[in-house]
Amino acid sequence: MARVVLAMSGGVDSSVSAVLLKQQGHEVIGLFMRTGVHTPEPTCDTTPDPKAHKKGCCSAVDAGDARRVADRLDIPFYALDFEDDFGRIIDYFTDEYLAGRTPNPCVMCNNWLKFGKLWSFGKQLDADYIATGHYAQVLRGPTGDAQLHRGADPEKDQSYVLHGIRRKLLDKLLFPVGGFRKEEIRAMARDAGLNVAQKPDSVEICFVPDNDHAGLIRRRVPERIQPGEFVDRQGHVLGKHDGIEAFTIGQRKGLGVATGSRRYVLEIIPESRQVVLGDADELLAPGLEASRINWLIDIPESGLRCEIKIRYRHTPAPGTITATPTGGAIVQFDEPQSAITPGQAVVFYDGPRVLGGGWIEHALPPA
Repeated sequence: MARVVLAMSGGVDSSVSAVLLKQQGHEVIGLFMRTGVHTPEPTCDTTPDPKAHKKGCCSAVDAGDARRVADRLDIPFYALDFEDDFGRIIDYFTDEYLAGRTPNPCVMCNNWLKFGKLWSFGKQLDADYIATGHYAQVLRGPTGDAQLHRGADPEKDQSYVLHGIRRKLLDKLLFPVGGFRKEEIRAMARDAGLNVAQKPDSVEICFVPDNDHAGLIRRRVPERIQPGEFVDRQGHVLGKHDGIEAFTIGQRKGLGVATGSRRYVLEIIPESRQVVLGDADELLAPGLEASRINWLIDIPESGLRCEIKIRYRHTPAPGTITATPTGGAIVQFDEPQSAITPGQAVVFYDGPRVLGGGWIEHALPPA
């Protein structure tokens, strides 16, 4: 029997993970990560809104749900204070937008907390494994090596946000729900009598439950917010904006400027606070440069053919990766890709297997 520390968020996926681990004969210890993120809860004189908590996570409601599941399954349960550590993630989120980049806080949360702090906690408890409710799989290769693979449900696959896991940690990871489809997981929750069986999924950034990331940044660091101009590629001024934190590459809606034609954000220049607008075809680029590559294979010595994903909902595109001596990579696509966004993750695949990934620095100019 192995001892497993399981990250329990109060959602259906981590709750069913606890059920599956127990069925497999493991000793399960539940852990809820308190992040200091608060969402409004109904009071005694208000009518609860079933939609009010449909997309967040890590709230007091979630902690209560996780504890009730742990009690029902008779497993030990701990709630740890990760507020200071989580503050680093919100700072990173803020700093990236103000640097003209588009951050991916879910990847950083996985890297720093769920597979950093969580494993440290697991080692203190002499755990053999750590587990989460992510839709991904750790499978064994022909030589017995641990490999990160996509989840079995293509609509829920979360391998993209897990690319930063340290390679040596793969042997210690369990993703109990990764081999199932979402509808199967909900059915298992109902069969187990769990109160979270129909709980909606968390799909928004937990510390931006209203989806207004610019508003959060402006409240957090008002002294750093400065207005700027919309310009075209020729430098002609098209209008004014309240701050670059409101924009991301490829954005069309919510620009707040009338140009007479459909325009997209092509570039964000933090030094001048300019947001460059242009046509859709100007978003196309033949490749990109990435930094801080986390390889889950041996670093390729020459160009590596694979499929490349440049954002969570992007269909992987074929191309060639060349590792650089500085720990980065140059990516060349077979066909130009649209809206390559600095600050987002780029992840490399060989079919269902994740080969590694890093962080987009900039798109390559057209030949």
